Amino acid sequence: MIYWQNGLFLLQGRLALDVTRRQPVGFISHAHADHIAPHELAMCTPATAKFYRHRRGQHRAVQELTFGHSITFSGLQLTTYPAGHILGSAMLLADDGHQRMLYTGDFKLGESATAEVATLPTADILVLECTFGDPKYRLPPREEVLGELLQTVTRCFEDGKTPVIYAYVLGKAQEVTRILTQAGIPVQQHPEIFVMSQLYEESGCPLGNYALYDGVVRPGHVLVVPPASQKRAAQLTGVTRPFKIAVTGWALRSDCRHWLRVDAAFPVSDHADFDELLQAVEQVSPQQVFCTHGPASFAEILRERGVRAENLNPALARKSSV
Repeated sequence: MIYWQNGLFLLQGRLALDVTRRQPVGFISHAHADHIAPHELAMCTPATAKFYRHRRGQHRAVQELTFGHSITFSGLQLTTYPAGHILGSAMLLADDGHQRMLYTGDFKLGESATAEVATLPTADILVLECTFGDPKYRLPPREEVLGELLQTVTRCFEDGKTPVIYAYVLGKAQEVTRILTQAGIPVQQHPEIFVMSQLYEESGCPLGNYALYDGVVRPGHVLVVPPASQKRAAQLTGVTRPFKIAVTGWALRSDCRHWLRVDAAFPVSDHADFDELLQAVEQVSPQQVFCTHGPASFAEILRERGVRAENLNPALARKSSV
């Protein structure tokens, strides 16, 4: 049902799956920059369509796929399911009447403040995103992590410091904003983040008490800005005694603070951790697993557990946008 040609495709209809170069028809699981291209026709959920057109042009042709509703494409039944990664992120189930293939894209099974709850249908073939496919990447309980984050923000205010949270423009920034505002803490956002947050609001996901950062930080506000790794990293002005905070699954690494040049890092991720990856395989109950975007050793771990598994593209580099 699938093949690899510098990117993943369905055999029937040559539907490109998150291929990052222009194709006649491409499925976009979500609108992070490393999953989109200016396709002649893009297939994605309504929320992803908003983000995609914002990033690639309002004129882009899109066929919107609503969660749980099937369409026919080149003899296949295609159905999207929530991936739990960011708002609108989707898994794709392709059914040819004989086999079912589930492509997860980036996903998370745990709780999110802004993304739809992930749904895993059964399938014969599973193409699994495995960013955290190493046993050392087990996320601690979410409640504990968020409690520590909120306590750190409160201490910053008490010490006369400005909490500056570095988060990806699309997805993580909106989630951390909602977490803070639900705790009664107002937020200011970098302009690039603010635009995406407005699209979240348009898509029916309210984020609470947040405002645009215009170069002056308001008292008692948390500043949410892009990380240094993104092209439009914030040049901070009007910030008194910044205390830099990262929210990322890579916070599980002992060298994370030094690596990201921050004062604190909290393991809040929008990717499945090691245990959730194993849970996904168990729930989907596939006959064959193809692993992508993670350590080659995860396929070996699955094989040791009696699962037929291999790396779809062993040369594929690990992702860092978590």
